[in-house]
Amino acid sequence: MSTQPSHFPASKASFETFRPRLLGLAYRLLGSSTDAEDLVQDAWLRWHQADRSAIRDLEAWLVTATTRLGIDRLRSARAERSSYPGPWLPEPLSIDDAPGPEQQADVSSQVSLAFLALLEKLGPEERAAFLLKELFEYDYAQVAELLEHSEANCRQMVHRARTRLQAERPRFAVTPDRHRALLERFMHAVQRGDREAIAGLLDANARLVSDGGGKVASASRPLQGGERIARLYWALARRLRLTVQVDLRIGAVNGELALLRFHDGRLHSISTITVDGDRITQVLSVVNPDKLHAHG
Repeated sequence: MSTQPSHFPASKASFETFRPRLLGLAYRLLGSSTDAEDLVQDAWLRWHQADRSAIRDLEAWLVTATTRLGIDRLRSARAERSSYPGPWLPEPLSIDDAPGPEQQADVSSQVSLAFLALLEKLGPEERAAFLLKELFEYDYAQVAELLEHSEANCRQMVHRARTRLQAERPRFAVTPDRHRALLERFMHAVQRGDREAIAGLLDANARLVSDGGGKVASASRPLQGGERIARLYWALARRLRLTVQVDLRIGAVNGELALLRFHDGRLHSISTITVDGDRITQVLSVVNPDKLHAHG
């Protein structure tokens, strides 16, 4: 029986069928849309060079290749991010500065910046196991085969990851309308530089994480405390009022409602909030222009 040579022209259409799924996995693994695109391209090259006559299940083969490449990339990324100037936050996959009226803050936690930031606390294989099981609905036997671990070990990894993530999620659910209302009030208070109003919306132990990547001014470490965060926004509003035209608007980041800040008409930063009950407990702000340039 003849076999298909490894240099046989690849069927682009068959690969493209699975590209969205592979991109979704790669983005959740790496937290960077740029790196996710590169990773999927590497998976394509690996597939292009493979003996496809030996591939019985193309989707499984591509997911396995993407996951294993992603784990390797995560290991090297950890070393890179340890020397990153200031806090590192995920790179937005999509930014919409004019979401329609149907857009609500009920985006699946699968792609919210807060969820992706939490995933950073997991080890590479633990992160992969959790994503494959919880979000991509692989069973433990499939996860074990893909990661080349025992089923028992994979169960332990997923359980550990689920426990760690659950411990840091909000205790009380909030409706999309409530989330939007708090974000709008926060936007107006920030626009005015109203320190008292900002503090009133923030939990006493609220946390602000700002990623400037060493390219623009931002907090060099996470800022803890509602009053401290309110003072920062107050000082920022006073300073910017004299130098640039600031425009704040409600937009969407990865489908989740977010605060978009424009300086002299150019996108400067995006911020998402985490709400627990009736207070904002976390603000994540991406200011690094390298993470926003594709959307500016």
